[in-house]
This record gives sequence, structure tokens and C-alpha cells, in this order.
Amino acid sequence: MIEVEAKARALEDAEERILRMGGVLEGVESHTDIYFRSPVRDFASTDEALRIRIKDDGVHLTYKGPKLDSETKTRLELSIRVDDAAAAEKLLESLGFSRFAVVRKRRAKYRLGDAIVALDDVDGLGRFVEVEISADHVNPRDRARVLEMISSVGMGKPIRLSYLELLEIARSSTPITASGSADEKSTPARSEP
Repeated sequence: MIEVEAKARALEDAEERILRMGGVLEGVESHTDIYFRSPVRDFASTDEALRIRIKDDGVHLTYKGPKLDSETKTRLELSIRVDDAAAAEKLLESLGFSRFAVVRKRRAKYRLGDAIVALDDVDGLGRFVEVEISADHVNPRDRARVLEMISSVGMGKPIRLSYLELLEIARSSTPITASGSADEKSTPARSEP
């Protein structure tokens, strides 16, 4: 499945804007994302990610491939439901993967046609909005729609960095602009995407 996604800092009235656009609240969830390093390749260099996501309704093991365009976070995403987060982590560790970071957030999820619009309160970062469309293949119209929606509820340019990357930048005290970008010269080398 291809995930066509864009993210930005949320405007103060983002929730009202989403509702005016026709968004329907599907629920509010807590997410704990546990990220892993690969024993055979550097995910930061290959722009990939492997995580276990623990949500209120279950646990998912997810692989994210490299980003496919320069404006959004469009990428291959493969996700499977697992019964037990601890067992999944033990399996990955047995294969040589190692846990290196955890990201926690509270997500209000809205349905807007075939798009999901999420208002995320991320521990250590603040409030963001993500717009996502899942598709079988890359479609320029989906990309354009996602960018249009994010410009209606977010401030500044879309942010291509993951929450994990933004947390690493925040911990390093690198200034982050309103759009979520960091000064390239002062940005530390990433450990993972």
C-alpha cells in the first residue's frame, strides 16, 4: 500500500477547519511507536523505518519505505497486526534489530472522504496535523489533494521530517522554523528516519 501523506504544525483552529471541510471524527487514540535499527543496513541512509505501534485497539508492526517525492511523505507502507508487542519486540531483537527510540502521541482521527486527517499532540513537540490517503499506486492527484488539505489546516510548508526526526532535532537544540524545517548546516546526522 502507498501512503500519500503530508504533515504541518496545526493551526489553532485546525479542528474547526477540519469539521467545516466535512471531516467526521472517528475517534481519539493514544499511540506509542517503538523504532528499531536494522542489523544489516542503515535506515537513516536508506530513508526507511521499522516500528511497533501500540494503540488502544491493538498492536501493528510497520515497515516504511523511502519517500517517493520531494514535497510529501509519500512512501510504501506495509503493516501487519500482531497480538503481543513484547513478543514482536523479542522476535525483532532475536533477528538482530535493536530498539532505539520511542515516540508517544495522542491522535484525534477524522475521516474526510477517502482521506484521514489526524490532529496529533506529540510528546515533546506539540500539535501537528497529518493528512493521509492510502492508495495502490502513486497518483499525482492524491498528492495534490493531500497538499491542498494540509494547506487548509496547517501552517507553513508541509514538513517531510518524521516525528522521530523532529524529536532528535529538538533534543539537539537546533532551531526549528514554523514549518518544522531545521537549518541544514546545524542539523545533526539522523540515526533513523
